[in-house]
Amino acid sequence: MTTIATGAEHVSWDLSDLYAGDDDPALEADLEDVRAAAARFRERYRGRVGELDAADLAEAVAELERIEAARVRVRSFAYMHFSEDTEDPARGALLQRAQEWLAALETELLFFTLEWTALADERAAPLLAAGELEHYAHFLRSLRRYRPHLLSEPEERIIAEKAVSGRTAWARLNQELLSSLRVRLDDGARSLDDALSRLQSADRDERRAVAAAVTEALEPGLRTRTSAFNAVLLDKAIDDRLRAYPHWLADRNLDNEVDDEVVDTLIDAVVGRYDIPRRFYALKAKLLGLPRLAHWDRYAPVTGPADPVSWSEARDLVLEAFHGFSAEVGGTIERFFDGSWIDAGARPGKVTGAYCMTRIPDVHPYVLMNFTGDRRSVLTLAHELGHGLHGVLAAEAGVLNSQTPLTLAETASVFAEALTFGALRQRDDDPRRRLDLLIGRIDDAIATVFRQIALNRFEDAVHRERREAGELSPDRFGELWLETQGALLGDVVELGDDYRPWWSYIGHFALSPGYVYAYAFGYLFSLAIFRRYEREGEAMVEPYLRLLRAGGSDAPERLAAIVGLDVRARGLWDDGLAAIDDVVTEAEGLAATL
Repeated sequence: MTTIATGAEHVSWDLSDLYAGDDDPALEADLEDVRAAAARFRERYRGRVGELDAADLAEAVAELERIEAARVRVRSFAYMHFSEDTEDPARGALLQRAQEWLAALETELLFFTLEWTALADERAAPLLAAGELEHYAHFLRSLRRYRPHLLSEPEERIIAEKAVSGRTAWARLNQELLSSLRVRLDDGARSLDDALSRLQSADRDERRAVAAAVTEALEPGLRTRTSAFNAVLLDKAIDDRLRAYPHWLADRNLDNEVDDEVVDTLIDAVVGRYDIPRRFYALKAKLLGLPRLAHWDRYAPVTGPADPVSWSEARDLVLEAFHGFSAEVGGTIERFFDGSWIDAGARPGKVTGAYCMTRIPDVHPYVLMNFTGDRRSVLTLAHELGHGLHGVLAAEAGVLNSQTPLTLAETASVFAEALTFGALRQRDDDPRRRLDLLIGRIDDAIATVFRQIALNRFEDAVHRERREAGELSPDRFGELWLETQGALLGDVVELGDDYRPWWSYIGHFALSPGYVYAYAFGYLFSLAIFRRYEREGEAMVEPYLRLLRAGGSDAPERLAAIVGLDVRARGLWDDGLAAIDDVVTEAEGLAATL
Protein backbone atom coordinates (compact mmCIF):
# COMPACT_ATOMS: atom_id res chain seq x y z
CA MET A 1 0.00 0.00 0.00
CA THR A 2 1.63 3.20 -1.14
CA THR A 3 0.55 6.79 -1.22
CA ILE A 4 0.78 8.17 -4.74
CA ALA A 5 2.07 11.70 -5.27
CA THR A 6 -0.51 13.55 -7.36
CA GLY A 7 0.79 17.10 -7.38
CA ALA A 8 -2.03 18.17 -5.06
CA GLU A 9 0.20 17.91 -1.98
CA HIS A 10 1.25 21.55 -2.26
CA VAL A 11 -2.03 22.98 -3.55
CA SER A 12 -3.31 25.19 -0.75
CA TRP A 13 -5.62 28.14 -0.54
CA ASP A 14 -4.66 31.69 0.35
CA LEU A 15 -6.87 32.99 3.16
CA SER A 16 -5.17 36.37 3.21
CA ASP A 17 -8.06 37.76 1.16
CA LEU A 18 -9.87 37.50 4.49
CA TYR A 19 -7.19 37.85 7.18
CA ALA A 20 -3.44 37.34 7.35
CA GLY A 21 -3.77 34.95 10.29
CA ASP A 22 -5.31 34.52 13.70
CA ASP A 23 -3.24 37.45 14.97
CA ASP A 24 -4.22 39.85 12.17
CA PRO A 25 -5.22 43.22 13.75
CA ALA A 26 -7.95 43.50 11.11
CA LEU A 27 -9.63 40.42 12.57
CA GLU A 28 -9.68 41.96 16.03
CA ALA A 29 -11.00 45.22 14.61
CA ASP A 30 -13.80 43.43 12.77
CA LEU A 31 -14.80 41.54 15.91
CA GLU A 32 -15.16 44.82 17.77
CA ASP A 33 -16.82 46.71 14.89
CA VAL A 34 -19.50 44.07 14.41
CA ARG A 35 -20.16 43.90 18.15
CA ALA A 36 -20.65 47.66 18.20
CA ALA A 37 -22.86 47.58 15.09
CA ALA A 38 -25.08 44.91 16.67
CA ALA A 39 -25.40 46.99 19.84
CA ARG A 40 -26.40 50.06 17.80
CA PHE A 41 -28.93 48.01 15.85
CA ARG A 42 -30.48 46.71 19.05
CA GLU A 43 -30.61 50.17 20.58
CA ARG A 44 -32.26 51.64 17.51
CA TYR A 45 -34.85 48.96 16.71
CA ARG A 46 -35.60 46.87 19.79
CA GLY A 47 -39.27 47.25 20.70
CA ARG A 48 -40.00 49.13 17.46
CA VAL A 49 -39.99 46.49 14.71
CA GLY A 50 -43.77 46.22 14.70
CA GLU A 51 -44.08 50.01 14.21
CA LEU A 52 -41.81 50.31 11.16
CA ASP A 53 -43.23 51.18 7.77
CA ALA A 54 -41.96 49.45 4.62
CA ALA A 55 -39.13 51.92 3.96
CA ASP A 56 -37.87 51.85 7.55
CA LEU A 57 -38.12 48.06 7.67
CA ALA A 58 -36.11 47.81 4.44
CA GLU A 59 -33.46 50.06 6.00
CA ALA A 60 -33.35 47.86 9.10
CA VAL A 61 -32.97 44.66 7.09
CA ALA A 62 -30.22 46.25 4.99
CA GLU A 63 -28.32 47.05 8.20
CA LEU A 64 -28.93 43.51 9.41
CA GLU A 65 -27.47 42.24 6.14
CA ARG A 66 -24.33 44.33 6.62
CA ILE A 67 -23.88 42.84 10.10
CA GLU A 68 -24.49 39.35 8.72
CA ALA A 69 -21.89 39.94 6.01
CA ALA A 70 -19.25 40.76 8.62
CA ARG A 71 -20.30 37.77 10.74
CA VAL A 72 -19.95 35.42 7.76
CA ARG A 73 -16.49 36.78 7.02
CA VAL A 74 -15.19 36.09 10.55
CA ARG A 75 -16.97 32.76 10.94
CA SER A 76 -15.73 31.49 7.56
CA PHE A 77 -12.14 32.40 8.27
CA ALA A 78 -12.15 30.83 11.73
CA TYR A 79 -13.55 27.55 10.44
CA MET A 80 -11.29 27.36 7.36
CA HIS A 81 -8.22 28.24 9.41
CA PHE A 82 -9.15 25.46 11.84
CA SER A 83 -9.81 23.02 8.97
CA GLU A 84 -6.21 23.32 7.80
CA ASP A 85 -4.93 21.80 11.05
CA THR A 86 -7.46 20.67 13.64
CA GLU A 87 -4.64 19.64 15.98
CA ASP A 88 -3.26 23.18 16.38
CA PRO A 89 -4.51 24.55 19.74
CA ALA A 90 -4.32 28.16 18.54
CA ARG A 91 -6.64 27.45 15.63
CA GLY A 92 -9.04 25.60 17.88
CA ALA A 93 -9.00 28.50 20.32
CA LEU A 94 -9.81 30.98 17.55
CA LEU A 95 -12.71 28.83 16.37
CA GLN A 96 -14.09 28.60 19.89
CA ARG A 97 -13.72 32.35 20.39
CA ALA A 98 -15.51 32.99 17.11
CA GLN A 99 -18.35 30.67 18.10
CA GLU A 100 -18.74 32.44 21.44
CA TRP A 101 -18.67 35.80 19.67
CA LEU A 102 -21.30 34.61 17.19
CA ALA A 103 -23.51 33.39 20.03
CA ALA A 104 -23.22 36.79 21.73
CA LEU A 105 -24.22 38.53 18.50
CA GLU A 106 -27.14 36.18 18.06
CA THR A 107 -28.49 37.04 21.50
CA GLU A 108 -28.07 40.72 20.69
CA LEU A 109 -30.02 40.46 17.44
CA LEU A 110 -32.63 37.81 18.04
CA PHE A 111 -35.18 40.43 19.16
CA PHE A 112 -35.64 41.32 15.48
CA THR A 113 -36.80 37.82 14.51
CA LEU A 114 -39.03 37.58 17.57
CA GLU A 115 -40.69 40.95 17.02
CA TRP A 116 -41.10 40.43 13.29
CA THR A 117 -42.60 36.97 13.62
CA ALA A 118 -44.91 38.14 16.42
CA LEU A 119 -46.46 40.67 14.06
CA ALA A 120 -50.04 39.77 13.08
CA ASP A 121 -50.46 38.44 9.54
CA GLU A 122 -52.79 41.30 8.60
CA ARG A 123 -50.03 43.78 9.53
CA ALA A 124 -47.18 41.78 7.94
CA ALA A 125 -48.90 41.02 4.62
CA PRO A 126 -48.98 44.61 3.24
CA LEU A 127 -45.39 45.14 4.31
CA LEU A 128 -44.28 42.03 2.43
CA ALA A 129 -46.15 43.27 -0.64
CA ALA A 130 -44.54 46.72 -0.57
CA GLY A 131 -42.12 47.62 -3.32
CA GLU A 132 -39.50 48.87 -0.87
CA LEU A 133 -39.21 45.34 0.57
CA GLU A 134 -39.26 43.39 -2.69
CA HIS A 135 -35.58 42.41 -2.39
CA TYR A 136 -35.99 41.12 1.16
CA ALA A 137 -39.53 39.74 0.95
CA HIS A 138 -38.53 36.08 0.84
CA PHE A 139 -36.07 36.49 3.70
CA LEU A 140 -38.73 38.10 5.88
CA ARG A 141 -41.37 35.62 4.81
CA SER A 142 -39.04 32.74 5.65
CA LEU A 143 -38.47 34.05 9.18
CA ARG A 144 -42.20 33.88 9.82
CA ARG A 145 -42.19 30.12 9.14
CA TYR A 146 -40.62 29.67 12.58
CA ARG A 147 -43.38 31.59 14.35
CA PRO A 148 -44.95 28.54 16.10
CA HIS A 149 -41.57 27.37 17.38
CA LEU A 150 -39.99 30.49 18.82
CA LEU A 151 -39.74 31.16 22.56
CA SER A 152 -39.55 34.37 24.56
CA GLU A 153 -36.48 36.58 24.16
CA PRO A 154 -34.94 35.59 27.54
CA GLU A 155 -35.41 31.93 26.71
CA GLU A 156 -33.95 32.36 23.22
CA ARG A 157 -30.94 34.18 24.68
CA ILE A 158 -30.26 31.32 27.08
CA ILE A 159 -30.53 28.72 24.31
CA ALA A 160 -28.20 30.70 22.03
CA GLU A 161 -25.56 31.16 24.72
CA LYS A 162 -25.74 27.58 26.00
CA ALA A 163 -25.45 26.17 22.47
CA VAL A 164 -21.75 27.05 22.45
CA SER A 165 -21.09 24.64 25.31
CA GLY A 166 -23.83 22.24 24.22
CA ARG A 167 -24.43 20.68 20.83
CA THR A 168 -21.88 22.90 19.08
CA ALA A 169 -19.13 21.82 21.49
CA TRP A 170 -20.00 18.13 21.19
CA ALA A 171 -20.06 18.36 17.41
CA ARG A 172 -16.66 20.05 17.42
CA LEU A 173 -15.23 17.38 19.71
CA ASN A 174 -16.55 14.69 17.40
CA GLN A 175 -14.96 16.43 14.40
CA GLU A 176 -11.60 16.73 16.16
CA LEU A 177 -11.68 13.07 17.11
CA LEU A 178 -12.37 12.08 13.50
CA SER A 179 -9.63 14.36 12.16
CA SER A 180 -7.10 12.85 14.58
CA LEU A 181 -7.83 9.25 13.56
CA ARG A 182 -4.87 7.41 12.07
CA VAL A 183 -5.33 4.21 10.10
CA ARG A 184 -2.26 2.01 10.34
CA LEU A 185 -1.43 0.50 6.97
CA ASP A 186 1.66 -1.24 5.64
CA ASP A 187 3.16 2.06 4.50
CA GLY A 188 2.48 3.90 7.75
CA ALA A 189 -0.29 5.71 9.57
CA ARG A 190 -2.71 7.41 7.20
CA SER A 191 -5.65 9.78 7.50
CA LEU A 192 -9.11 8.28 7.40
CA ASP A 193 -9.86 9.83 3.99
CA ASP A 194 -6.64 8.43 2.57
CA ALA A 195 -7.42 4.96 3.93
CA LEU A 196 -11.02 4.95 2.71
CA SER A 197 -9.89 5.95 -0.80
CA ARG A 198 -7.92 2.68 -0.94
CA LEU A 199 -11.13 0.67 -0.84
CA GLN A 200 -11.11 1.36 -4.59
CA SER A 201 -8.02 -0.81 -4.98
CA ALA A 202 -8.18 -3.59 -7.58
CA ASP A 203 -6.44 -5.91 -5.10
CA ARG A 204 -9.04 -7.62 -2.91
CA ASP A 205 -6.50 -8.53 -0.26
CA GLU A 206 -5.58 -4.87 0.00
CA ARG A 207 -9.24 -3.85 0.30
CA ARG A 208 -9.75 -6.44 3.04
CA ALA A 209 -6.67 -5.24 4.89
CA VAL A 210 -7.69 -1.57 4.60
CA ALA A 211 -11.19 -2.32 5.90
CA ALA A 212 -9.76 -4.24 8.85
CA ALA A 213 -7.39 -1.34 9.58
CA VAL A 214 -10.26 1.18 9.46
CA THR A 215 -12.28 -0.93 11.90
CA GLU A 216 -9.25 -1.20 14.17
CA ALA A 217 -8.77 2.58 14.05
CA LEU A 218 -12.43 3.24 14.88
CA GLU A 219 -12.63 0.91 17.87
CA PRO A 220 -10.44 2.66 20.51
CA GLY A 221 -12.36 5.96 20.52
CA LEU A 222 -15.77 4.46 19.81
CA ARG A 223 -17.12 4.96 23.31
CA THR A 224 -16.04 8.62 23.33
CA ARG A 225 -17.64 9.29 19.93
CA THR A 226 -20.73 7.45 21.15
CA SER A 227 -20.94 9.74 24.18
CA ALA A 228 -20.55 12.81 21.99
CA PHE A 229 -23.30 11.62 19.64
CA ASN A 230 -25.61 10.76 22.54
CA ALA A 231 -25.11 14.29 23.86
CA VAL A 232 -26.02 15.72 20.45
CA LEU A 233 -29.13 13.52 20.30
CA LEU A 234 -30.25 14.60 23.76
CA ASP A 235 -29.52 18.28 23.14
CA LYS A 236 -31.58 18.20 19.96
CA ALA A 237 -34.41 16.34 21.68
CA ILE A 238 -34.56 19.03 24.36
CA ASP A 239 -34.60 21.81 21.75
CA ASP A 240 -37.31 20.06 19.76
CA ARG A 241 -39.45 19.62 22.88
CA LEU A 242 -39.06 23.24 23.94
CA ARG A 243 -39.88 24.46 20.45
CA ALA A 244 -42.80 22.03 19.98
CA TYR A 245 -41.45 20.39 16.86
CA PRO A 246 -43.57 17.31 16.14
CA HIS A 247 -40.67 15.04 15.19
CA TRP A 248 -36.88 15.02 15.04
CA LEU A 249 -36.64 16.03 11.35
CA ALA A 250 -39.21 18.84 11.48
CA ASP A 251 -36.72 21.66 12.09
CA ARG A 252 -34.48 20.47 9.25
CA ASN A 253 -37.45 20.35 6.88
CA LEU A 254 -38.41 23.86 7.96
CA ASP A 255 -34.84 25.06 7.33
CA ASN A 256 -34.95 23.40 3.91
CA GLU A 257 -38.29 25.06 3.12
CA VAL A 258 -39.97 21.79 2.21
CA ASP A 259 -43.06 20.18 3.67
CA ASP A 260 -42.79 16.94 5.61
CA GLU A 261 -44.88 15.29 2.90
CA VAL A 262 -42.33 16.18 0.20
CA VAL A 263 -39.50 14.64 2.21
CA ASP A 264 -41.56 11.57 3.05
CA THR A 265 -42.35 11.12 -0.65
CA LEU A 266 -38.66 11.36 -1.54
CA ILE A 267 -37.68 8.82 1.13
CA ASP A 268 -40.46 6.42 0.16
CA ALA A 269 -39.52 6.68 -3.53
CA VAL A 270 -35.85 5.87 -2.87
CA VAL A 271 -36.51 3.07 -0.37
CA GLY A 272 -39.00 1.65 -2.86
CA ARG A 273 -36.19 1.31 -5.41
CA TYR A 274 -33.61 -0.40 -3.21
CA ASP A 275 -33.75 -3.06 -5.93
CA ILE A 276 -31.48 -0.83 -8.05
CA PRO A 277 -28.40 -0.98 -5.77
CA ARG A 278 -29.03 -4.68 -5.09
CA ARG A 279 -29.11 -5.40 -8.83
CA PHE A 280 -25.95 -3.41 -9.31
CA TYR A 281 -24.06 -5.11 -6.51
CA ALA A 282 -25.11 -8.52 -7.84
CA LEU A 283 -23.66 -7.48 -11.23
CA LYS A 284 -20.49 -6.26 -9.60
CA ALA A 285 -20.04 -9.51 -7.68
CA LYS A 286 -20.40 -11.42 -10.94
CA LEU A 287 -17.84 -9.21 -12.69
CA LEU A 288 -15.41 -9.71 -9.81
CA GLY A 289 -15.98 -13.44 -9.78
CA LEU A 290 -17.42 -13.45 -6.26
CA PRO A 291 -20.54 -15.18 -4.93
CA ARG A 292 -21.38 -11.90 -3.20
CA LEU A 293 -19.61 -8.74 -2.17
CA ALA A 294 -18.20 -7.92 1.23
CA HIS A 295 -18.89 -4.36 2.35
CA TRP A 296 -15.33 -3.43 1.48
CA ASP A 297 -15.76 -4.65 -2.13
CA ARG A 298 -18.42 -2.12 -3.06
CA TYR A 299 -16.08 0.43 -4.66
CA ALA A 300 -13.70 -2.02 -6.31
CA PRO A 301 -12.90 -1.42 -10.00
CA VAL A 302 -14.08 -4.20 -12.26
CA THR A 303 -11.50 -4.06 -15.07
CA GLY A 304 -8.22 -4.00 -13.15
CA PRO A 305 -6.28 -1.22 -11.46
CA ALA A 306 -7.37 2.27 -12.43
CA ASP A 307 -4.61 4.63 -13.49
CA PRO A 308 -4.00 7.35 -10.91
CA VAL A 309 -5.04 10.86 -11.92
CA SER A 310 -2.65 13.72 -11.30
CA TRP A 311 -3.83 17.07 -9.99
CA SER A 312 -3.03 18.78 -13.30
CA GLU A 313 -5.00 16.13 -15.22
CA ALA A 314 -7.95 16.57 -12.87
CA ARG A 315 -7.76 20.33 -13.31
CA ASP A 316 -7.74 20.06 -17.11
CA LEU A 317 -10.60 17.61 -17.08
CA VAL A 318 -12.98 19.68 -14.95
CA LEU A 319 -12.12 22.86 -16.86
CA GLU A 320 -12.88 21.08 -20.12
CA ALA A 321 -16.25 20.00 -18.73
CA PHE A 322 -17.19 23.46 -17.43
CA HIS A 323 -16.02 25.27 -20.58
CA GLY A 324 -17.99 22.79 -22.69
CA PHE A 325 -21.15 23.86 -20.90
CA SER A 326 -20.56 27.62 -20.95
CA ALA A 327 -17.60 29.90 -21.56
CA GLU A 328 -18.78 32.11 -18.69
CA VAL A 329 -18.89 29.12 -16.34
CA GLY A 330 -15.50 27.85 -17.48
CA GLY A 331 -13.92 31.24 -16.92
CA THR A 332 -15.39 31.42 -13.42
CA ILE A 333 -13.98 28.02 -12.49
CA GLU A 334 -10.52 28.90 -13.81
CA ARG A 335 -10.35 31.64 -11.18
CA PHE A 336 -10.46 29.00 -8.41
CA PHE A 337 -7.20 27.50 -9.66
CA ASP A 338 -5.49 30.75 -10.63
CA GLY A 339 -6.47 32.58 -7.45
CA SER A 340 -5.44 29.94 -4.89
CA TRP A 341 -9.00 29.35 -3.76
CA ILE A 342 -8.50 25.59 -3.28
CA ASP A 343 -6.83 23.53 -0.54
CA ALA A 344 -6.42 20.07 -2.08
CA GLY A 345 -3.68 18.03 -0.38
CA ALA A 346 -4.51 15.23 2.06
CA ARG A 347 -2.43 15.59 5.22
CA PRO A 348 -2.53 14.69 8.92
CA GLY A 349 -4.66 16.97 11.05
CA LYS A 350 -6.59 18.40 8.14
CA VAL A 351 -10.36 18.09 8.43
CA THR A 352 -11.73 15.02 6.65
CA GLY A 353 -13.99 15.10 3.59
CA ALA A 354 -14.60 18.11 1.39
CA TYR A 355 -16.59 21.34 1.44
CA CYS A 356 -16.98 24.67 -0.28
CA MET A 357 -17.27 27.82 1.82
CA THR A 358 -19.58 30.28 0.07
CA ARG A 359 -21.45 33.48 0.93
CA ILE A 360 -18.28 35.35 1.93
CA PRO A 361 -19.03 38.98 0.97
CA ASP A 362 -16.60 40.88 -1.23
CA VAL A 363 -14.28 37.88 -1.52
CA HIS A 364 -15.06 34.55 -3.22
CA PRO A 365 -15.80 30.94 -2.27
CA TYR A 366 -13.07 28.58 -1.07
CA VAL A 367 -12.85 24.82 -1.73
CA LEU A 368 -11.34 22.25 0.63
CA MET A 369 -10.86 18.61 -0.32
CA ASN A 370 -8.48 15.70 0.24
CA PHE A 371 -7.33 14.79 -3.28
CA THR A 372 -5.99 11.23 -3.47
CA GLY A 373 -5.62 10.72 -7.24
CA ASP A 374 -8.56 8.38 -7.86
CA ARG A 375 -11.56 8.95 -10.13
CA ARG A 376 -13.77 9.74 -7.15
CA SER A 377 -11.41 12.59 -6.22
CA VAL A 378 -11.84 14.06 -9.69
CA LEU A 379 -15.61 14.04 -9.34
CA THR A 380 -15.34 15.41 -5.79
CA LEU A 381 -13.29 18.29 -7.19
CA ALA A 382 -15.97 18.92 -9.81
CA HIS A 383 -18.67 18.65 -7.12
CA GLU A 384 -17.10 21.27 -4.85
CA LEU A 385 -16.34 23.57 -7.77
CA GLY A 386 -20.03 23.32 -8.67
CA HIS A 387 -20.77 24.66 -5.20
CA GLY A 388 -18.19 27.36 -5.88
CA LEU A 389 -19.90 28.36 -9.12
CA HIS A 390 -23.22 28.53 -7.28
CA GLY A 391 -21.62 30.73 -4.64
CA VAL A 392 -20.10 33.13 -7.15
CA LEU A 393 -23.34 33.55 -9.12
CA ALA A 394 -25.64 33.73 -6.06
CA ALA A 395 -23.45 36.43 -4.51
CA GLU A 396 -25.27 38.87 -6.80
CA ALA A 397 -28.41 38.30 -4.70
CA GLY A 398 -26.76 39.53 -1.50
CA VAL A 399 -25.80 37.75 1.70
CA LEU A 400 -29.32 37.18 3.01
CA ASN A 401 -30.65 35.89 -0.31
CA SER A 402 -27.63 33.85 -1.36
CA GLN A 403 -28.16 31.15 1.28
CA THR A 404 -29.88 28.25 -0.46
CA PRO A 405 -31.79 25.63 1.51
CA LEU A 406 -29.99 22.31 1.62
CA THR A 407 -32.52 20.80 -0.74
CA LEU A 408 -31.22 23.02 -3.55
CA ALA A 409 -27.66 23.42 -2.28
CA GLU A 410 -26.50 20.39 -4.30
CA THR A 411 -28.01 21.64 -7.57
CA ALA A 412 -24.80 22.95 -9.09
CA SER A 413 -22.48 20.38 -7.52
CA VAL A 414 -24.26 17.30 -8.86
CA PHE A 415 -24.72 18.98 -12.24
CA ALA A 416 -20.97 19.62 -12.31
CA GLU A 417 -20.30 15.96 -11.56
CA ALA A 418 -22.55 14.97 -14.46
CA LEU A 419 -20.71 17.32 -16.80
CA THR A 420 -17.34 15.94 -15.70
CA PHE A 421 -18.53 12.36 -16.03
CA GLY A 422 -19.54 13.17 -19.59
CA ALA A 423 -16.05 14.53 -20.28
CA LEU A 424 -14.48 11.39 -18.81
CA ARG A 425 -16.74 9.23 -20.94
CA GLN A 426 -15.87 11.02 -24.17
CA ARG A 427 -12.15 10.61 -23.57
CA ASP A 428 -12.21 6.82 -23.72
CA ASP A 429 -14.06 4.50 -26.10
CA ASP A 430 -12.43 1.28 -24.92
CA PRO A 431 -15.42 -0.90 -23.88
CA ARG A 432 -13.77 -2.27 -20.76
CA ARG A 433 -12.71 1.11 -19.50
CA ARG A 434 -16.13 2.45 -20.47
CA LEU A 435 -17.71 -0.25 -18.32
CA ASP A 436 -15.45 0.70 -15.43
CA LEU A 437 -16.50 4.32 -15.89
CA LEU A 438 -20.18 3.32 -15.84
CA ILE A 439 -19.56 1.28 -12.72
CA GLY A 440 -17.96 4.29 -11.08
CA ARG A 441 -20.87 6.51 -12.05
CA ILE A 442 -23.35 4.06 -10.54
CA ASP A 443 -21.17 3.80 -7.43
CA ASP A 444 -21.48 7.56 -7.02
CA ALA A 445 -25.23 7.58 -7.65
CA ILE A 446 -25.78 4.87 -5.06
CA ALA A 447 -23.54 6.65 -2.57
CA THR A 448 -25.35 9.96 -3.08
CA VAL A 449 -28.95 8.77 -3.31
CA PHE A 450 -29.49 5.32 -1.84
CA ARG A 451 -26.76 5.35 0.80
CA GLN A 452 -27.76 8.82 2.00
CA ILE A 453 -31.37 7.72 2.43
CA ALA A 454 -30.12 4.63 4.28
CA LEU A 455 -28.12 7.00 6.51
CA ASN A 456 -31.31 9.00 7.03
CA ARG A 457 -33.04 5.78 8.10
CA PHE A 458 -30.23 5.18 10.62
CA GLU A 459 -30.58 8.72 11.94
CA ASP A 460 -34.34 8.31 12.17
CA ALA A 461 -33.90 5.12 14.19
CA VAL A 462 -31.36 6.55 16.66
CA HIS A 463 -33.18 9.85 17.22
CA ARG A 464 -36.44 8.02 17.89
CA GLU A 465 -34.87 5.43 20.17
CA ARG A 466 -32.89 8.03 22.13
CA ARG A 467 -36.15 9.84 22.89
CA GLU A 468 -38.11 6.72 23.72
CA ALA A 469 -35.58 4.52 25.52
CA GLY A 470 -32.74 6.79 26.64
CA GLU A 471 -29.02 6.71 25.93
CA LEU A 472 -27.81 4.25 23.29
CA SER A 473 -24.77 2.02 23.81
CA PRO A 474 -22.08 1.52 21.16
CA ASP A 475 -23.51 -1.97 20.58
CA ARG A 476 -27.01 -0.60 20.02
CA PHE A 477 -25.73 1.99 17.56
CA GLY A 478 -23.99 -0.87 15.77
CA GLU A 479 -27.16 -2.96 15.68
CA LEU A 480 -29.22 -0.13 14.21
CA TRP A 481 -26.44 0.59 11.74
CA LEU A 482 -26.40 -2.99 10.47
CA GLU A 483 -30.21 -3.11 10.32
CA THR A 484 -30.60 0.06 8.25
CA GLN A 485 -27.67 -0.66 5.94
CA GLY A 486 -28.80 -4.27 5.59
CA ALA A 487 -32.22 -3.06 4.46
CA LEU A 488 -30.46 -1.25 1.62
CA LEU A 489 -28.08 -4.02 0.61
CA GLY A 490 -30.16 -7.13 1.23
CA ASP A 491 -28.30 -10.40 0.88
CA VAL A 492 -26.10 -9.29 -2.02
CA VAL A 493 -23.54 -7.58 0.27
CA GLU A 494 -22.13 -9.19 3.39
CA LEU A 495 -22.11 -6.95 6.46
CA GLY A 496 -20.09 -8.53 9.24
CA ASP A 497 -19.47 -7.42 12.81
CA ASP A 498 -16.37 -5.58 11.61
CA TYR A 499 -18.75 -3.07 9.95
CA ARG A 500 -20.56 -2.20 13.21
CA PRO A 501 -18.50 0.88 14.20
CA TRP A 502 -18.43 2.45 10.74
CA TRP A 503 -21.39 4.71 11.53
CA SER A 504 -19.11 6.63 13.86
CA TYR A 505 -16.95 8.26 11.18
CA ILE A 506 -19.85 10.09 9.50
CA GLY A 507 -19.46 13.62 10.79
CA HIS A 508 -22.81 14.91 9.53
CA PHE A 509 -24.68 12.92 12.17
CA ALA A 510 -23.29 15.14 14.94
CA LEU A 511 -22.51 18.30 12.99
CA SER A 512 -25.79 18.67 11.08
CA PRO A 513 -28.55 16.30 12.26
CA GLY A 514 -30.97 15.47 9.47
CA TYR A 515 -28.68 16.87 6.77
CA VAL A 516 -28.09 13.75 4.70
CA TYR A 517 -31.40 13.37 2.86
CA ALA A 518 -30.67 16.67 1.11
CA TYR A 519 -27.96 14.88 -0.90
CA ALA A 520 -30.55 12.55 -2.42
CA PHE A 521 -32.99 15.44 -2.93
CA GLY A 522 -30.33 17.56 -4.63
CA TYR A 523 -28.93 14.70 -6.71
CA LEU A 524 -32.27 13.64 -8.16
CA PHE A 525 -33.34 17.27 -8.66
CA SER A 526 -30.07 18.12 -10.41
CA LEU A 527 -30.21 14.92 -12.45
CA ALA A 528 -33.62 15.99 -13.72
CA ILE A 529 -32.14 19.34 -14.80
CA PHE A 530 -29.22 17.59 -16.48
CA ARG A 531 -31.57 15.27 -18.41
CA ARG A 532 -33.39 18.33 -19.71
CA TYR A 533 -30.04 19.85 -20.68
CA GLU A 534 -29.14 16.68 -22.59
CA ARG A 535 -32.43 16.93 -24.48
CA GLU A 536 -32.58 20.70 -25.01
CA GLY A 537 -28.90 21.69 -25.07
CA GLU A 538 -28.10 25.39 -25.22
CA ALA A 539 -31.69 26.37 -24.44
CA MET A 540 -31.24 25.14 -20.85
CA VAL A 541 -28.03 27.05 -20.12
CA GLU A 542 -29.58 30.43 -19.34
CA PRO A 543 -32.48 29.11 -17.19
CA TYR A 544 -29.98 26.99 -15.26
CA LEU A 545 -27.67 29.94 -14.62
CA ARG A 546 -30.68 32.07 -13.66
CA LEU A 547 -31.58 29.43 -11.08
CA LEU A 548 -28.06 29.59 -9.62
CA ARG A 549 -28.04 33.38 -9.56
CA ALA A 550 -31.31 33.36 -7.62
CA GLY A 551 -29.58 31.62 -4.70
CA GLY A 552 -32.18 31.24 -1.95
CA SER A 553 -34.22 34.31 -2.86
CA ASP A 554 -37.44 32.34 -3.25
CA ALA A 555 -39.08 29.12 -2.11
CA PRO A 556 -37.60 25.90 -3.60
CA GLU A 557 -40.75 25.05 -5.53
CA ARG A 558 -40.73 28.45 -7.27
CA LEU A 559 -37.01 28.28 -7.93
CA ALA A 560 -37.48 24.80 -9.43
CA ALA A 561 -40.11 26.24 -11.75
CA ILE A 562 -37.37 28.35 -13.39
CA VAL A 563 -36.08 25.13 -14.97
CA GLY A 564 -39.54 23.63 -15.42
CA LEU A 565 -39.58 21.17 -12.48
CA ASP A 566 -42.09 20.46 -9.70
CA VAL A 567 -40.56 19.28 -6.41
CA ARG A 568 -43.98 18.23 -5.10
CA ALA A 569 -44.49 15.67 -7.83
CA ARG A 570 -43.57 12.04 -7.08
CA GLY A 571 -42.68 11.78 -10.76
CA LEU A 572 -39.62 13.99 -10.26
CA TRP A 573 -38.05 11.42 -7.95
CA ASP A 574 -39.24 8.44 -9.98
CA ASP A 575 -37.74 9.92 -13.16
CA GLY A 576 -34.39 10.45 -11.48
CA LEU A 577 -34.39 6.93 -10.09
CA ALA A 578 -35.32 5.59 -13.52
CA ALA A 579 -32.31 7.43 -14.95
CA ILE A 580 -30.04 5.60 -12.50
CA ASP A 581 -31.81 2.35 -13.39
CA ASP A 582 -31.05 3.05 -17.07
CA VAL A 583 -27.33 3.33 -16.35
CA VAL A 584 -27.41 0.03 -14.43
CA THR A 585 -29.18 -1.58 -17.40
CA GLU A 586 -26.55 -0.17 -19.76
CA ALA A 587 -23.78 -1.58 -17.57
CA GLU A 588 -25.50 -4.99 -17.47
CA GLY A 589 -25.75 -5.01 -21.26
CA LEU A 590 -22.15 -3.94 -21.78
CA ALA A 591 -20.95 -6.53 -19.27
CA ALA A 592 -22.84 -9.24 -21.13
CA THR A 593 -21.10 -8.36 -24.42
CA LEU A 594 -17.69 -8.52 -22.74
